Amino acid sequence: EPLADFTGNGCSALGRDDRLCATLAALGINEPFPIQSASLPDALAGRDVLGRGRTGSGKTLAFGLAVLSRLVASGRRREQGRPRAMVLAPSRELAQPSDAVIHPLAHILGLRTCTVYGGVGQGPQVAALRSGVDVVIACPGRLEDLIEQGHCDLDDVEGCGLDEADHMAELGFLPGVKRLLDMTREDTQYLLFSATLDRDVASLVDRYLHDPVTHSVDPDTSPVESMTHHVLKVDNEDRLPVLVDLASAPGRTIVFTR
Repeated sequence: EPLADFTGNGCSALGRDDRLCATLAALGINEPFPIQSASLPDALAGRDVLGRGRTGSGKTLAFGLAVLSRLVASGRRREQGRPRAMVLAPSRELAQPSDAVIHPLAHILGLRTCTVYGGVGQGPQVAALRSGVDVVIACPGRLEDLIEQGHCDLDDVEGCGLDEADHMAELGFLPGVKRLLDMTREDTQYLLFSATLDRDVASLVDRYLHDPVTHSVDPDTSPVESMTHHVLKVDNEDRLPVLVDLASAPGRTIVFTR
């Protein structure tokens, strides 16, 4: 049965853990998004899940709740440098929001999270792993580096969430993702979420997911509402001043570069 809410029957589906329900309520999260409602019952039952939904559809909470519930149910103790769950994201900009969603829920359950990504010193990340974490939320490249240096081991990973799998494929991260997944346990539960399920993502599904349940809440070409596109044709010498002007506009700006 799909989840109707995160209270009552919804709480029962989350392992009857009142702490999770209270935290969700405190965060103002009372009703699941469609991808959560569709995928959580199967994920909480231990099934591998293949979910399709665009960015902002609530995928992080979908796999986050399932992973945390699995860790609580298993009751295993965390050990130094041996995370019990792993979430892979294609970039720091996606790893940080994932941690922002998962960390408050993990904290209330007595679980620890840490983020691992490049572009910053690895010292705090190494220290966090050394102190013992339950969930590592990581970009593939930096996590591989830390594993090669002996700071992390994936033998104890019980649950694995792959966020924005199609974006990781576009960035050329799939070889690293596969190397990381090869280090996990045979009985690891895989929860793969992506906006599209193309050939590259299908290769991950075929290789790692065991009899997965597929849930899709968006069509392949799902429209985005309330968006206006502008194309500016500028001379080469004007492109940087124009970019600076655009990025200086009020509010937040995302710039995609290659």
